[in-house]
Amino acid sequence: MERVSRPRRPRETERNERLKQEVERLRRALAERQRQIAEQAKQIAEKEKQIVDLERQLALREQNSTTTSKPPSSDGLAGQPRERGRRKKSRRKPGGQPGHPGHWRPRVPVERVNAIVDLVPDSCRHCQHTLHRRDDVGEPRRHQVTELPPIEAHITEYRCHRRRCPECGKTTQAPLPDEVVGQFGPQLTALMAYLTVVCRLPRLVVQRLLEGALQIPVSLGSTQAAWEEASAAVAAPYAALQAALPHEPVLNADETGHRTNGDKRWLWTFVARTFVFYQIATSRGSDVLKALLGASFAGVLGSDRLPSYLTYTASQRQFCWAHLTRNLLSALDLAQTPSAKRFCREALALDRRLFRLWRRFRGDPTARGAPLTRDELIAKVLPIEKRFFALGERHLNAPNKDVRNLATAFFVHNQHLFTFVHEDGVAPSNNAAERALRTAVQWRKIMFGNRSDHGERAVERLLTVTRTCQVQQINALVYLTAAIAAHRRHQKVGSLLPTAQTL
Repeated sequence: MERVSRPRRPRETERNERLKQEVERLRRALAERQRQIAEQAKQIAEKEKQIVDLERQLALREQNSTTTSKPPSSDGLAGQPRERGRRKKSRRKPGGQPGHPGHWRPRVPVERVNAIVDLVPDSCRHCQHTLHRRDDVGEPRRHQVTELPPIEAHITEYRCHRRRCPECGKTTQAPLPDEVVGQFGPQLTALMAYLTVVCRLPRLVVQRLLEGALQIPVSLGSTQAAWEEASAAVAAPYAALQAALPHEPVLNADETGHRTNGDKRWLWTFVARTFVFYQIATSRGSDVLKALLGASFAGVLGSDRLPSYLTYTASQRQFCWAHLTRNLLSALDLAQTPSAKRFCREALALDRRLFRLWRRFRGDPTARGAPLTRDELIAKVLPIEKRFFALGERHLNAPNKDVRNLATAFFVHNQHLFTFVHEDGVAPSNNAAERALRTAVQWRKIMFGNRSDHGERAVERLLTVTRTCQVQQINALVYLTAAIAAHRRHQKVGSLLPTAQTL
């Protein structure tokens, strides 16, 4: 017999419908919950990234001059002060220690003394007995007092007489000597320029100093005119130094920002063995190097790793180890992964080994070990050089950007990091150029830059000449005075090149 199917009951149908609706509702709730979870996960990821960025910003803000290129003067405000002095307080008292040789101002030779005053005792200070010359004992005690003479300007009046010719009836007036055409002599003109560029005194302060201390009334325009005349006087020595740049065996270069009438400029400096050269340019690129040093430089160019130097052709390079060391310390402070920290610590350990050997080669009395010859230094540094290369090769694709950049430097520019080991006269750091820039930066902060191209040329020339005088141990004021006097007489100004005759 066939089984006859019975129709479903209405209750079962309603129950199935309710279950379907409940399943659909739960499915929609599950989808909504998954959507919310995905959004929350996205928000958490964004917050975690934001936290990492803020932590990095905080770490960067807390860095100081030991881990960045910031000057030490910024440590107190811009970040945590760097550790200074001893970690443990010394038990020694302040001041000179027992056995320390004393230092005092030496007496000048007798021929330099302007006046001698003999003080002779008339009576014994013990018994009041009268004393005579026959009672002299030994040489007198010498005590010298240095004092300024009464300061007043030396004013010379030139009277240019006129005479009539009895033959033609015309008059002739005597001309002024070339060196006294202006209202101020060469020495006073040089002093105004010296106070401005070397002593870094604003023109208003120079005016007050001359009026108050020397009793010389001058205007602000006169101080500016003295500055411009001094600039014109040293134009030829400046050009000679510029022409000598491409022929130097070793140069250290650096640059910093500058302003001319509010517009951005770059102040470049090049430090040679016997002179320092400055130039203000509108660019920070390698075109400045090509203009000053030629299409390629035949010597050793020391610098940091700015792309301008990397794209310029030089026979040999020396990249600054001071920058590298600060970069490693900075990367170690910011590192978040064990791999990044391990890279920085290994590189810093190699760095310390390298410069222990360098101090021994230089004969540093604090260095441990016997002094090294050049050949011994090269032999001992070679394994360190290879380890830096291998360390860079292992971390070329590191996820940490700082580590990746430093690894690229060790791998790609390895040969440019160790030029100082092989070549005489090459320093491992670019500190010479940075110190030269510091002088210009101090002037810029006080004077607030320039207002014209003419002012830029004056800054270039006077900074170059006065800084070179300091390097060559020449009195800058004496040189400026002689240069202005020669310029007024239309004579050749003495060169600052070592092979040429100087003033």
